Formats: sequence, structure tokens, C-alpha cells
Amino acid sequence: MAWAAHRLLPGVPMLTAAVVLGVAAAHLPGTGRLVSGAGRPGLSLAGKRLMRVGVVLLGLELSLGDVLGLGWATVGMVLAVVASTFFGTLWLGRRLGLRGDQPLLVATGYSICGASAIGAVGEARGSDERDTAASVALVTLCGTLAVFVLPLLHHPLGLDDPQFGRWVGAGVHDVGQVVAAAQTAGGTALGEAVLVKLMRVLLLAPLVAAVAVSAVRRAGRDGETGGGRPPLVPLFVTGFLAAVAVRTTGAVPAGALEAGAAVREFVLAAALVGLGSAVHLPSLARTGARLAVLGACSWVVIAGASYTGVLLTS
Repeated sequence: MAWAAHRLLPGVPMLTAAVVLGVAAAHLPGTGRLVSGAGRPGLSLAGKRLMRVGVVLLGLELSLGDVLGLGWATVGMVLAVVASTFFGTLWLGRRLGLRGDQPLLVATGYSICGASAIGAVGEARGSDERDTAASVALVTLCGTLAVFVLPLLHHPLGLDDPQFGRWVGAGVHDVGQVVAAAQTAGGTALGEAVLVKLMRVLLLAPLVAAVAVSAVRRAGRDGETGGGRPPLVPLFVTGFLAAVAVRTTGAVPAGALEAGAAVREFVLAAALVGLGSAVHLPSLARTGARLAVLGACSWVVIAGASYTGVLLTS
């Protein structure tokens, strides 16, 4: 259904539609009972295990040569945008008193690559499923709005097509949302946007590794032993880096890369249906105002930082 929605409305990324369908399934009278009962184990499995598979396959989109071809000025700009967004959002989320791991997860989603990054960090951290689901819902909503808002600002902000592409790549959360927004300005903008976005995706591995190390230390302080501790570097992060290395060799045929991308989209869509089905709107409404404030402020930070960075590096 998510694939069909994307085909009918190309401006709506398939992964965004998957989250919306998951949320809807949890609240519609006909499916809500199945989602909360017999279907819950499978949906939870999809939200965790299939998310790992999707993150590994995401590595096949990355070639280190292409990323470094952006130039060191652009690489520095992306690093600055990611750092300012991540730490700024994390600080503000804690100041707002959001529950559990929500500040960390929202900061990750905004600064790296949306829902897939939230799923990866939530898995490494062992986050509560409700925190993960609420963070995915917020980041998906704001990223979807960006798909429609940013193209309207293309010419008023005085950006040429390559600059607009780099701005979208540095400032929009999910890969599908980046493509949907950048393609409105043509092929050149789309190419720039995807390269800059993939540079942000590459930062997912060190971030997840850092979160995993933090979780190990936390487990040690709490007195957990043996199998109770999360692994130092999650296996799916190792798989992600291996996929990047394989793509960088140039040995993978174009057909195999296209097939891998198609499988990744469907696997991540299934995972996001699972995460979306864990969203409980009444509970979300109780913290909705604070989440909305965090989302709006973080959106301003990443849009402003990326816009300034694009102007300084052009």
C-alpha cells in the first residue's frame, strides 16, 4: 500500500507513507485490535530486525570516492551542520523535559537520516519502543513538510540549482524526502542533494558506535553482566560499513545495486510500518506540545545552518 501511494503521489516518499499507514493501522477499528494483539510480535520484529537489514543495505548507496569528490569545504559544512543540529536538538529536548531517549532519538533523526537513523540508534541504545515510535512520527512529519516547503523557498532565497540541491541534502532528514524535494529543481540539483545527503548517512556508523559504547558503560554502571550488555559495535553497523566498502570497490554491477535499493526500500517500509503501529496518539498528545516545539526549533536550526553553510562554500 505504501508503494502504491508513492506511485500515485510521487511527492510522497514510500517510507513516509509506510509510517502513516502503520499509525493508521494502530487506530482504525478494524485493525487496531490485531495490531495490539496477535500482530504485535511480528510488527515489533519488523521494527527492529528489518530495520537492521535496511540500514546494512543503505551502505550500498555510498561510495567514499563520490563523497570525497564533494570537496573538503562541503565535507566540513556537512560535519558542522550535523554537529550543530545534533547537539542543539539534544540539549533543547532535555531542557523541555521529554521522556526517556526521545531527545537523543529526535536529534539523531534530524541530523543524520530520519527514521532509519532513529531505528538504528534506538536499537543500539535499547530504547523503549514508544520513544522510538514517537520520535519517528515527529521526524517523519517535519521531513514531509520540508518536501513541500523547501521548493517554495528555492528562488526567494537566491539559490541556484546546485546550491538548492546541496541545501536540501544538508537540511532534509530522510533520503526519500531529499529526492522528492530536490527533483523539483532538476537533475543537477538532485545529484548534488543525494551526494550531500549520503555524506550525512555515512556519519550514522560512528554515531551508532558511540551510542553503543555509551550503552555498554551504562550497563556496567548498572551492574549488568555477560549477555545483558549490548555489543560494543552492533553487528548491523559492521554490515553497513562492509556494504560501503563493497560499493567503493566498484565491483558491484549496476543491476545488483538497483535490486539492492529496491529491497532496501521495501524492507525499511516494513520496518516503519512496525514502528508506526507502536505510536499511541493519546500518549503522544500528552507530550505533543513539547515534541512540536522541539521539532520546530530543530527544523529552524538545520535549515538555517545548512543554508549558511551552502552560501559560505559556494
